[in-house]
Amino acid sequence: MKIENLNQLPLNKSGKINKIECDGGIKRRLLDMGLVKGTEIMPILISPSGDPRAFLVRGTIIAIREEDAKNIKINIWKQKRCNENLSTRYIF
Repeated sequence: MKIENLNQLPLNKSGKINKIECDGGIKRRLLDMGLVKGTEIMPILISPSGDPRAFLVRGTIIAIREEDAKNIKINIWKQKRCNENLSTRYIF
């Protein structure tokens, strides 16, 4: 498996969280939202400005800023297509 940062993960490609290297409050907030080691995560939308990006995590869509996403290490493990209805319902 190749380890990359979450901000480099292409749209609709799944990965598993390997490590969160954020500091203090941001790390606690990400952990509270369910971003723990081994959790599957997939980027599904990018805002018009490119930051933040929306990720599908445990059936919930979470927006994460690039500054925080680059501190989340992932393992890319399989290709998974996003549900078309899901990506058209949520617009930033």
